[in-house]
Amino acid sequence: MIILLVGTGIFLTIGTRAIQFRKLGYAFKMLFSREDKEDGDISSFQALMTSLAATIGTGNIAGVATAISIGGPGSIFWMWITAAIGGATKFSEAFLAIKYRITNEKGEKSGGPMYYANIGMHHKYGGDWHWLGWLFAVFGFFASFGTGNLVQANSVASSLQTSIGLSPYICGIILSIAAGIVIIGGIQSIAKITDKIVPAMGIIYILGSLIILINQHHMIPKAFFMIFSNAFTGKAVSGGFIGSVLRMGVARGIFSNEAGLGSAPIIHAASKNNNPIKEGLISSLGCFFATLVICTMTALVILVSGLISIDNNGLMTISNNLSGAALTTIAFNTSLPQIGAFTISFGLIFFAFSTILGWYYYGAKCLEYIAGVKAIEIYKWFWIFACFVGCIIKLELVWNLSDALNGLMAIPNLIALTALGPMVFTMTKEYEQKNKIDPIAFSIKYNK
Repeated sequence: MIILLVGTGIFLTIGTRAIQFRKLGYAFKMLFSREDKEDGDISSFQALMTSLAATIGTGNIAGVATAISIGGPGSIFWMWITAAIGGATKFSEAFLAIKYRITNEKGEKSGGPMYYANIGMHHKYGGDWHWLGWLFAVFGFFASFGTGNLVQANSVASSLQTSIGLSPYICGIILSIAAGIVIIGGIQSIAKITDKIVPAMGIIYILGSLIILINQHHMIPKAFFMIFSNAFTGKAVSGGFIGSVLRMGVARGIFSNEAGLGSAPIIHAASKNNNPIKEGLISSLGCFFATLVICTMTALVILVSGLISIDNNGLMTISNNLSGAALTTIAFNTSLPQIGAFTISFGLIFFAFSTILGWYYYGAKCLEYIAGVKAIEIYKWFWIFACFVGCIIKLELVWNLSDALNGLMAIPNLIALTALGPMVFTMTKEYEQKNKIDPIAFSIKYNK
């Protein structure tokens, strides 16, 4: 899956002529323009924040520490590379989501891999491709309960039990009520919450990280040296370069921003934007925020904390063999006593809660594709109950199943992205030749 995801990202980066780099400034301009007067349910800003809400979570905090503990500091370099390439994948996913979205019987926009894998493939190649969209929807629906609900609820319960001694049962009741209040209001309600939670939590997390990095500024050059000096060797770890450094960096990079999994385009399809190029560029910012900002902050705080050292032979030692969330928490608390641990706990709780909200929408749209709009009314109550269940059970099997289902989600999505990629390249090139095409006419032409 790593090879397929990265390979598709490289293919799309070359085909779009690295649009995620060339148009980065324009993407930020579009994000904050708030000129959402077209068809859709939420603004492009809310779409990005909701996709980030579903993406940013334990992977960006605990996952980075896991990558370092297994793959060494050099794995962070490959995490950056993967995020840079993933921007083109995110661009293409949202592009196709806008182009092939539909309006359902409730007047809401529905789109994502299940629609462009079906409608898009039919338009380009003919034949019946409903089975490809159906596969994605089935895998996405079941993955939503694991990745997006049970494991997130369990993370919240574990964090609150550790920090304030709150019973998992009480936590389950509170979390279920809180999630229920939001999701019963639909996508507009979810978007109104996530477009506040995500920026607020992002700012708090980044500020906490920056305070630590300013206090430990003399260690920053050493941190970057550790990253770059170990990026192409396997000396720091036992698994070697490919087995640990490259694999962990790429894997954590992919799953920190979900580029290629097909989840984010589901929410971007609901945006008030008829222009697939603009929405694609806004979506590409997801890799920038999730990996290049949040993951980098986490990595640097860990590396300047003094908990990791590399001897003259290039062998890495981690204090008390820490890994995962524990390593991140101790790293923050070492530089910011008490406040650092609170920042991590607070961040994990709210990032996990926002992930539950975002993945509810993904699961709902997958179910809508399979069984119709009416099935969502039953689904939302199962989702609320699952929040409670996730707080009180052990989840080793659920974690493993969630990882497998995430991988299965990506397969039909990558097939569609690769097959429809040339069309994305052509339309993008036409749009950029502004002297030959009217942007308004372009939007009308390609959204019929």
